[in-house]
Amino acid sequence: MSAPALPRPLPFYYDLYTFRGNAGSTDVVAAFAVPVDQLGREHVARDVRYRFDVTLILADTAVRRVYRTADSMFVSVPRPLAGARLLYTQVQVQAPPSVSTVQRVIMTDATTPGIGQLYSTPFRIPDYSGTNLMLSDVALGLPDAGGGWKRGNVHLALLPTSQFPGSSFELYYEIYNLPAGDRYGTEIAIQPLDAKGSGDLQEGRTVRTRFEGESTAGSDGVLRELRRVDASLPDGRYRLTVTVTNDETRATAATSRDFEVRGWSSGQTLVPARPYRNDTGG
Repeated sequence: MSAPALPRPLPFYYDLYTFRGNAGSTDVVAAFAVPVDQLGREHVARDVRYRFDVTLILADTAVRRVYRTADSMFVSVPRPLAGARLLYTQVQVQAPPSVSTVQRVIMTDATTPGIGQLYSTPFRIPDYSGTNLMLSDVALGLPDAGGGWKRGNVHLALLPTSQFPGSSFELYYEIYNLPAGDRYGTEIAIQPLDAKGSGDLQEGRTVRTRFEGESTAGSDGVLRELRRVDASLPDGRYRLTVTVTNDETRATAATSRDFEVRGWSSGQTLVPARPYRNDTGG
């Protein structure tokens, strides 16, 4: 009989994205990714199963209220996953806007007790109510990955922004309070960041793409946009900025997100995880 596994950390990657919620609230989505070689595995029938639990907690320290969501996820395959594979998933919770919130994201290995990790930082929850032109966070996903997050009629393989294996990716963002029928322009700019990690923009070429269109926002005042970017970027850190201008009123709104493009080794792929249900046997 083999000795039980010792307790140890479970390093993983994550990012948080925010969008307009119901009745003045904000939807907060946490994207997770974990290297498969950090997880234990179990055998179920003829398959190999990897299972892990994820939790998102938003604690408002000013009013002492907590918003929490959790799920158990799994991947089942005919044989063990080899090479540098990342399993990815996401969870979502609704909370009121706040400048005094602390976020906690937790991942544990559901097959091996004592293996897990917690990350915690201050996290401002933006307010998307009101009538001014606004943009949500810009979310990044891998094209043609299959599975992932669903928002309205949009599907996105939502990933943490440190885990992009190439320079082709999808962008998702929401435009608020752009009346249906109004003409508008969208500019997407990608700028390299200082390699030393200071957050300063590098001198150099900025990649810009511009789109023109007519708003098809619904009665809720939300226009959802999914764009594919093929920028042929070398490995490095970048800042992506989306700017929208209402051509009728000249009102402008912008949102930015830093991300990293990194070369992956041969055989490195992304694998979507699905919610685990005991009554189906996984």
